[in-house]
Amino acid sequence: MARPRKQTYTMSMYLNKIRDKDICNDAAVQRHFIWTKEQINELIVTVLMDDYIPPIILGEMESSQLYIVDGGQRSAALNWFRNGNYKITSSIEDSIIRYKRKIKDENENIMWEDCTYDIKNKTYENFPIELKKKFDEYQIDTVIHEYCDMHKVSKYIKRYNNHSPMNTNQKAFTYIDKFAEYIRTILNSKFFIDYSNYTEAEKIKGTVERVIIETVMCTNHLEQWKKSTKKICSYLNLNATKDEFESLLKILKRLEKIITEDIKDIFNSKDSFLFLTLFDRFTCYEIEDIQFAEFLKEFKNNLRNNRKINNVLFDEIDKNKGTKDKNVIISKLQFLERLMLEFLHIDNVNNEITDNYTFIKENVNSNITKDDVEQYEEVLDDLTVNIDNSSKLLDKRNRVSLVALVAYSFENDIDLDEWIIDFFNKNDKYIINQKENYLHMKVNLEQFIANKDKKGCIEGRIFIDE
Repeated sequence: MARPRKQTYTMSMYLNKIRDKDICNDAAVQRHFIWTKEQINELIVTVLMDDYIPPIILGEMESSQLYIVDGGQRSAALNWFRNGNYKITSSIEDSIIRYKRKIKDENENIMWEDCTYDIKNKTYENFPIELKKKFDEYQIDTVIHEYCDMHKVSKYIKRYNNHSPMNTNQKAFTYIDKFAEYIRTILNSKFFIDYSNYTEAEKIKGTVERVIIETVMCTNHLEQWKKSTKKICSYLNLNATKDEFESLLKILKRLEKIITEDIKDIFNSKDSFLFLTLFDRFTCYEIEDIQFAEFLKEFKNNLRNNRKINNVLFDEIDKNKGTKDKNVIISKLQFLERLMLEFLHIDNVNNEITDNYTFIKENVNSNITKDDVEQYEEVLDDLTVNIDNSSKLLDKRNRVSLVALVAYSFENDIDLDEWIIDFFNKNDKYIINQKENYLHMKVNLEQFIANKDKKGCIEGRIFIDE
């Protein structure tokens, strides 16, 4: 049997052959068009960026009629955009396309200038002439199997489509490339192998990666929670830090020492990220980790089915609601933390973490703006550069009061450089109640300033011999 031959067409030539039925995309065994608009958008950007598209496989009949064997979805999408008035949606990524525009100077000399064009909500007809040419001149590679009949065409269609496409979780993972290696390391931890409850299919299909991503988001960026895994990945790729992933790995190693066979099924594909976030909060109370395992046993055997808060059981919180809605996630975490603190006999009055902006408005200055808070957060990051990163004072549950103290220093024109080093050197614990902790640090700061002023007065005193 002869090897298939290769043939390259320009985009316009290829689509014209489809229009003229020289190339057919309607073999009886071909599936219907199923691509989403997101997939179509990405394909169009690929063409306009002159990136790679795999060859389209064709089967050639004795009559020279060509049938598409593999690449029918791509062909239909390209044809819809070029000839079917398809409008690129506003959700497209990388929508700004760079190109060269030909112009003439006053002497009719041809020059080229750099231009950009936003393709959001645009059709092919809206494109500038240069981008139309770029699309039409794109090189489409094909591989042609010769001497086919419909039986061979069907066989080739089955062969080339005998694969599993990326599912939603696997595709979302491609949007967090910056931290992919950290996620792979966490994925291979003993916790996810021996101390949790995932099926082999879930491990293969990206479910565990999703749990890791949701845990980092829920633990560190709950206020920015997104329902879509893809959106979470995109957000973390821009806003997460490697410390957040390393912190999760440390938490998993601690859990490996306490999780027993009878409770590991709590850590499943639906609820893992909630209980991992809960354990992260538990670590702030300086209680032996085994107590968390005892709580999980009580929750599984009793509290889950019998303890109601506001006349609702834990598993009823998401009843008639999306299980990944932000309000549902927050409600579940608050529910779990309240049960945990009751079990541990810890008074949690006013211990709920609030966001920095709300806390500062309520406790420092009601006139501050969100831009002000962003500045306070940046200043705190600068102040703590030379602080021991292992200090418990840097726990995220303590960040609210630290940012508030920076706000207080702005209001009172106080330099915190010396105080923060002194305070961190002398303290490694904080008050869980962030308002109390803020007031405690404020008193300490005022005492530090008073002692410094007193020392300055003594050192600056002039003694005169009598």
